Amino acid sequence: MTRQRQRLAVLGSTGSIGTQTLDIVRQYPDLFEITTLTARRNWEALARQAAEFMPDSVVIADKTHYPALAEALRELPVKVYAGSDAVEQVVASENVDTVVMALVGYSGLFPTANALRHGKKVALANKECLVVAGEIVTELSRKHDAPILPVDSEHSAIFQCLAGESSPVDKVILTASGGPFLHRPAETLHEATVQEALAHPNWHMGAKVTIDSASLMNKGFEVIEARWLFGLGPERIDVAIHPGSVVHSMVQFADGAVKAQIGTPDMHLPIQYALTFPHRLPLAGPRIDFCKLGSLQFFEPDTERFPNLELAYECLRRGGNSGAVLNAANEVAVAAFLEGRIAFTDIARINARTLEKTTVSRCATLEEYEHTDREARRTALSLIH
Repeated sequence: MTRQRQRLAVLGSTGSIGTQTLDIVRQYPDLFEITTLTARRNWEALARQAAEFMPDSVVIADKTHYPALAEALRELPVKVYAGSDAVEQVVASENVDTVVMALVGYSGLFPTANALRHGKKVALANKECLVVAGEIVTELSRKHDAPILPVDSEHSAIFQCLAGESSPVDKVILTASGGPFLHRPAETLHEATVQEALAHPNWHMGAKVTIDSASLMNKGFEVIEARWLFGLGPERIDVAIHPGSVVHSMVQFADGAVKAQIGTPDMHLPIQYALTFPHRLPLAGPRIDFCKLGSLQFFEPDTERFPNLELAYECLRRGGNSGAVLNAANEVAVAAFLEGRIAFTDIARINARTLEKTTVSRCATLEEYEHTDREARRTALSLIH
């Protein structure tokens, strides 16, 4: 591996994926250099990170926090910007080789597209940009020879299983923990509290993705993401509930052989693999003791209790702007649930109704997807009210 340091822009540096990316940079300072950091509104954490890593620039997306951040960094040689437009623009810098896309939700779409447009490698932890506009994003990757390396544990697992393979793929099998409500009776799900939904049994993640995991929307989005990352139709993408979160995903080949990527539920591994591929570097952390592991359990997902997963497959069958509609509706519904305005089961109801009320269209540009996003959010909000 070359010893020239890889220059990283970490978008969403104060979140779960962002902070774990910085852990890896701390372990391998001779391989990585932080040149850009961005956060949505946590300016205090962003200022601390800037003081430690001394990037060329930082961006706070929420402009109201710009004065405080600029004041905190005024004695450091760090350029300070604010606003979503600035987040989109910094990825094009000549001082950036790789963009770690750790933004949550729709906000990651335009920065990802711009990074690819400028030939940057993208370590992708934002599945929503592929859910919303997978065809455009993957075409930008091909056109500009800008690789997309998956950071999501499931897609990283598939990517690792495919490394070195040239044989036809029969199907991929995404695993899902089932979240905190795996065994909860359906008749009590409407009573689920925010605190219960945020209590994921295996993973420590941000609030939005944790709620999506509880509703299986996260897995549905991963089905759509897998379709674009690996070029597979929905009939070749399966989901299996695996409560142990040890088998991160599997690939079945044409001869019936199945390869699985197995490891502890720790995001440092897929992040590091995306940054160092095709090489593997030492990574501190626990290892699996198979003699103590015991049995591995797998179940069929219950799409009656968790209809969001089936909605994702429906989006793939419908095509067009369906994914953009589902993502927008879900972001609005999850925010309302976190604010205590709707019940947990209302999330899937609002998602389904928004899809029903939106006309499927073939979007050709990112601007058209942006229009779809705004329209779907208005529809979802009207259903909440």
